[in-house]
Amino acid sequence: NLRADHRDYLRLLRKLREIPGVKKVFIRSGIRFDVVLADPSEEFLRELCAHHVSGQLKVAPEHVSDRVLKLMGKPEAGVYRRFAEKYRRMNEKLGKKQYLVPYLISSHPGSTLEDAVALAEAVRDMGYMPEQVQDFYPTPATISTCMYYTGLDPRTMEPVTVVRDPHEKAMQRALIQYRDPKLYPLVKEALLRAGREDLIGYGSECLIPPRPWKESGGEVKHAGSGRKPRSGEPEREGSGRRSRSGEPERGGSGRKRRSDEPKHGGSRGHSRTEYTKHPGPGTKERGHGGTKTHGTEFLHREPKGTVPEARTGGAGRPVVRKRPAKNGR
Repeated sequence: NLRADHRDYLRLLRKLREIPGVKKVFIRSGIRFDVVLADPSEEFLRELCAHHVSGQLKVAPEHVSDRVLKLMGKPEAGVYRRFAEKYRRMNEKLGKKQYLVPYLISSHPGSTLEDAVALAEAVRDMGYMPEQVQDFYPTPATISTCMYYTGLDPRTMEPVTVVRDPHEKAMQRALIQYRDPKLYPLVKEALLRAGREDLIGYGSECLIPPRPWKESGGEVKHAGSGRKPRSGEPEREGSGRRSRSGEPERGGSGRKRRSDEPKHGGSRGHSRTEYTKHPGPGTKERGHGGTKTHGTEFLHREPKGTVPEARTGGAGRPVVRKRPAKNGR
């Protein structure tokens, strides 16, 4: 009973583009992709991609489980896939690089942990990492809220699975954002509980590695060197280099201290002053030739045999005065 026709919408958009001083009219969301597909003309999609998308268009497929989508009153998952392909081809034809951003929802009535895993696999295949995920929240006067409180589909009176436990809701949400290192424990627990250990590993189909991620310099890496250990190779962290046979465990520069060498470091017969940053604004540059300061105060750790008389000088420059210790050394 619905005739898909976007001609009135197109006339409005064209009038808006003709208003003096209006450079662009962007549509960021709100497009019913199933209605766009039902329109026999491609005129609306062509003008949408040519004039009204600012790089990204947000649409709402919500889920990939046809059973859950039916409870939502949404079209089946294949409809979104067809729209995504048609959108890609139109942008390619126009010579534009524009993308779809799908809205996804977790813990909707009817969505089980297995459905949430399937949604995570779909996100993996899209190559998309959603920054925001909508967790189902019951709102008045909606069929979904009726399902949430009664556990029944009011249209058929059939029972509906409803997730109310906060921990399980958190697992369903975490699965959609499985690449976030902070969510690793929840994702792993969800996969184990769903019996999907096959998605834990280093293969291209896996969602997470066996060991937690760690962040280094803004880049997410696997623990250790980031590669899977070879057969018989021990697990290791840091640089991953094992000590050679007979080589002592070491840290810092890696040089073993001689028995007659003082603990503060440096060569015998020479002293070295180390600078430690005091909390406060500014930065420091360290080197063996001294420390350059930029509005930063430093505290000094003196080698044995010296006692500092002054800590800092003008303009934030460290000044160290030394006087002989009582032993005359």
